[in-house]
Amino acid sequence: MKFYNSIIDTIGDTPLVKLNSVADGVKGTILVKLEYFNPGNSMKDRMALKMIEDAEKSGVLKPGGTIIEGTSGNTGMGLALAAISKGYKCIFTLADKQSPEKMDILRAVGAEVHVCPTNVEPEDPRSYYSVAKKLNAEIPNSFYPNQYDNLSNALAHYESTGPEIWRDTEGKITHYAAGVGTGGSMCGVAKYLKEQNQEVVTVGIDTYGSVFKKYKETGKFDENEVYPYLTEGIGEDILPKNVDFSLIDHFVKVTDKDGALMTRRLAKEEGMFVGWSCGSAVHGAIEYAKENLKEDDVMVIIMPDHGTRYLGKIYNDNWMQDHGFTETGTFATARDIVASKNGQGELFTIKSSAKIGDAIATMNEHSIDQAPVVENGQFVGSISDAKILKALIENPSLKEQPISEIMDASFKFIALDNTVDVMSKILDKDTKALLVRDDNNKVHILTQTDLLVSLTK
Repeated sequence: MKFYNSIIDTIGDTPLVKLNSVADGVKGTILVKLEYFNPGNSMKDRMALKMIEDAEKSGVLKPGGTIIEGTSGNTGMGLALAAISKGYKCIFTLADKQSPEKMDILRAVGAEVHVCPTNVEPEDPRSYYSVAKKLNAEIPNSFYPNQYDNLSNALAHYESTGPEIWRDTEGKITHYAAGVGTGGSMCGVAKYLKEQNQEVVTVGIDTYGSVFKKYKETGKFDENEVYPYLTEGIGEDILPKNVDFSLIDHFVKVTDKDGALMTRRLAKEEGMFVGWSCGSAVHGAIEYAKENLKEDDVMVIIMPDHGTRYLGKIYNDNWMQDHGFTETGTFATARDIVASKNGQGELFTIKSSAKIGDAIATMNEHSIDQAPVVENGQFVGSISDAKILKALIENPSLKEQPISEIMDASFKFIALDNTVDVMSKILDKDTKALLVRDDNNKVHILTQTDLLVSLTK
C-alpha cells in the first residue's frame, strides 16, 4: 500500500505550470510553481515544518510546548498542521487587514488567534510582532519561531523549493521571480539557483508602501516609503534577516489594484485559483519580462497560496468595487482626487532651515494652514499653523529659530490606488494630511477637505 504517515509528509514537490493567456506576447517561457498544492495550501508549509524541526533538534521546543507566531495567515496554517502532527498547541497574532477567511481557517485547525491593529509601528506594543513576543515571554514552555529572522525559513526553500525548480526545469531556468515578505522563499531559492548557475537573474516583487525596493537601490531605510497597503503577504516596514539583498538582482513594485486584477485574471484565464500576492508576483514578473526576456529564456514565478483565503476580498465583486479596483468603485482613490484638481494647487514646502517667522509669512501668503518640511529634497517633517501658534504663545522669541525646532513628523506617503475609506483611517489628530506621488513622480498633498469633497461628487 502507498500512503503517508501524517499530513506533513505530503509537503513539497509542487508542480510547475506554464502561463498562457496572461503571458501572451511575452518572449520566453513563463512557468509558475503552484504552492497551493501543499497540504496547507501555501508555500509556508515548507518553512513552518523546518522551523519546528530545527527547534526540536536544538532543544528550544519541548514536548507539550506552545508555538506562538506573528503571521499573515499562511505561516500559521503551516505551523498548525505540523503542531497537530507533533502534539503542540498554537497561538497566532495577525494584523486586522488579513482576510477573515485566514482567521477562521486558523481557528478551525485548533489555533488561538489574536487580532492586532495594522496601522501601528512594529515596535508599538499593540503590533502583531510585539504581541507575539509578549505572549512568548509570558507563557512557559513556548516557542516563538519568528519567521522574519529565523534563518530556517530561507533554509527550507534552499533545501527543497530551489532543488525542485532546478530539477523540473532541467537546469534551463534563466530568471526567478517571487514576492518578498519574510524573504525566505525569495532568498532561499535564489541562493540555491545561483549556486547552480550564477547567471540566473532574480527578481523580487515588492508593493507600494514597503521599504524593500528603495533600500535595495539606495541602501537607506526610508520611512517615507512606508504607508498602509492592502495586499497581504508581501512587502514589509522592517528588514527581516531572511532578506539577503545581495541575492536579489532587481525589484519591481506592484500596486494593490494591479495585483488584485491579475489575481482575478489568473483564475478566469488560466484556471489558477490563487491568492492576492500571486497576482502581484505575476504582474510584476511579466512587467519585467516584457522588457528583458529573450525567446530561449525560462522564468519561474512562485505562487504562494490559494484563493480560498480571499473569498471575501478580491474574489468578491462588491469588495473590489468599494475599493476602487473596478470601474464602478464606491470610493474615490488618491489618483482620482489628484486628477480632479487638474494640476491646480502647487505643493508648497517649507525648508527645515527657514525661520519660523518666515514660514508664517509664506503660509499666510498662500492661504495654507499646513505644509511639508523638506531638507535637501527629502521630506523630513511637517508644520501647521496650530502648532506654530501654540509654540509662539509659549515662547514669542522663537520667531527667529528654524522651523526644524518645532516641526512634527513628516506626513505619510500613500499609494495612488488607496481609496478614501483607507485614507480616512490614516488621518487622525497626529496625521493632518497625506502625501502621494503621481505617475510622473510629482508629489501632491491630500487633506481631510479633499477627501470630503470627493465624497460629494
